[in-house]
Amino acid sequence: MEKHVLGLVLPTDPRWVNIAEKNIQDILIDHAYCEQKAASSCISLIIQYPEMDKVVETLTPIVAEEWGHFERVLEKLKSRDMAFGMPRKDEYVEQLQKVIKKGGSRVDQLVEKLLMNALIEARSCERFRLLWKEIDDADLSKFYYELMVSEAGHYKTFLALAKAYKNPDWVEQRWRELLAAEAVIVSQLEVRSDRMH
Repeated sequence: MEKHVLGLVLPTDPRWVNIAEKNIQDILIDHAYCEQKAASSCISLIIQYPEMDKVVETLTPIVAEEWGHFERVLEKLKSRDMAFGMPRKDEYVEQLQKVIKKGGSRVDQLVEKLLMNALIEARSCERFRLLWKEIDDADLSKFYYELMVSEAGHYKTFLALAKAYKNPDWVEQRWRELLAAEAVIVSQLEVRSDRMH
């Protein structure tokens, strides 16, 4: 699950995992909300594009999987006597939404949304990999390894779905543009102790 496999242009600042480990309750709370939003995003796409069979068939099982991850993160919090907290503003996603093209056909809009989801999954997967490899907690290391494997599959699924609806060469070109934009966003965001992204 190396960086080049995920396609990300800029690796996460190595300080992030050290800061995250010292603030694991904040990270787990933010992670729970990320899983909740991932499930909600797939539900939204199914509702917005019900006539697109591949969208409905492909994303329905992902909704269940992401919600299952949400439940598992809540269990981790509970097992550590850590309370669930309020959601935080997701600056990473807010910045990504600014580079997603608005307008165009329904297919154009769908493809942009699918690529944004793929980016978020790829970055999440990279962060899970860091936690798996670097965190000094055997239970959480195993947990993040399992989630890393799952999220890597999701990122590929979103990309494949985009290519099913639009010319694959065009999708690849747009994907490279978004990867470059995402690298700039990550480079400009503060390294925070209470954020998964």
